[in-house]
Amino acid sequence: MERARVAATCAATWIDRSFGVKKFITAIRFPIFFLAIAIALVIAAHRNEAKTAAQKETRPTQLAPAPNSPIGTWTTDYKRAQEEAKASHKLLLLDFTGSDWCGFCIQLDKAILQQPQFRDYASKNLVLMEVDFPRSKAQSAETQKQNMELARRYQIEGFPTLVVLNGEGKTVWRYDGLYQGGIAAFLAELDKARKS
Repeated sequence: MERARVAATCAATWIDRSFGVKKFITAIRFPIFFLAIAIALVIAAHRNEAKTAAQKETRPTQLAPAPNSPIGTWTTDYKRAQEEAKASHKLLLLDFTGSDWCGFCIQLDKAILQQPQFRDYASKNLVLMEVDFPRSKAQSAETQKQNMELARRYQIEGFPTLVVLNGEGKTVWRYDGLYQGGIAAFLAELDKARKS
């Protein structure tokens, strides 16, 4: 037993004398510790930047307006939107989107839905409803259920998809994918649907 202990001690001493392992480990222990902390801080900063960028890309109209807010803003309540469209003789625009992850949805939002020309047209002629399927944004179970039912009813296969309904709930126009004709052509399509 004693011999094994001596051998282990001698071997450790021999390794330490030959290679300076103890000195080497002692010398690099603190730099490795600080390097690990620096890497952790860089990763945390990168995650924070990504989260901030995602929040900036989220459009401000995603949340359902209060029950008494004016139509002309985006709503997430289908029954309310349908009633308003019928009462005001406006079209109901359903925007099926993945607002926090779908790149084409974000492009459509910036290129058309946030443009002043669209907002002016919508305030006079449309009731706007966002039918959202987010990945990281919280949604009530009721809204999720409603959105799934609407996706089944209108046979949504991808995002973005725009569906325009008349006051009776009949589809008068539909566009699947990113609309690339520009804002003027988009408004002309909506006007044609409104007049038909």
